[in-house]
Amino acid sequence: MDAPGLRERKKIRTRQSLVDAAYELFARQGFAATTVDQIADSVEVSARTFHRYFSSKEEAALSVLTEQLDAMVEALRARPADESVMTALRNAVLGVLTRYEADEDCDAFRFHRLQALIASSPPLRAAAAEHSTARTADVAELLAKRLGVEPATDPRPGLIAAVVLCAAPAAVDARREQEPSRRASELYEEVFDLLGSGLDYPAGRRNSGAGAR
Repeated sequence: MDAPGLRERKKIRTRQSLVDAAYELFARQGFAATTVDQIADSVEVSARTFHRYFSSKEEAALSVLTEQLDAMVEALRARPADESVMTALRNAVLGVLTRYEADEDCDAFRFHRLQALIASSPPLRAAAAEHSTARTADVAELLAKRLGVEPATDPRPGLIAAVVLCAAPAAVDARREQEPSRRASELYEEVFDLLGSGLDYPAGRRNSGAGAR
C-alpha cells in the first residue's frame, strides 16, 4: 500500500488534533459544557472545518470506539473458520480490548479517556450504544457466513450480533458502576462466560419471612 501523500497526511493530522483538543476540553470542563466552536478554536480552525471531519462532538469523542469496532470486525473476519460463533466473537473482542489496554499499536490513552467519558456522560453513553448498534449488520453478516446460513432468513446471526454489540456493553457499563477499577477486558470476559453458560437460570427460592405459611 502506498504511503499517504502530503494532503492526506495533513488531513490526518488535523483530524487527530481535533480529537486531542476535544478530549482535553472534555477532561477540563466536562462533555456537556464543551462546544464544537471551542474544539475548533483550540486547533485554530473554523467550526466548518471541524464538520468536514465529524458531524458532532459525540462523533469526535467516539472516534476511538469507531477504530475499536473496525478492529473487532476485522479480528472476527480473521478468526479460524472452525471456531464456534461465540468462541470467535470472544477471541475477537477480548483480543482488541487487551491490545488497547496494553497500548499494543493502539491508542490506550484515548481508550481509557473514552471509558471515563462514557461512564460520566449519559448522552455520550447513549451515543456509544447507537454507534455499536450501527455495526450489527456487519457482524451479523460475518456470523452468518460462519454458520453457513442466510441472515435474511435465519435470525440467529442478527440476535447474536445484537447481544454482543448492544446488550453486552450495557451489562459491562452496569458492572463498571459497581466495580470501577476492573479492566474492560475482564468485564467482557465475565459477560462472555455468562453467555456461554446459557441464560435460562433456574428460579431461586426466596425467604418469604416469618408470616409465610
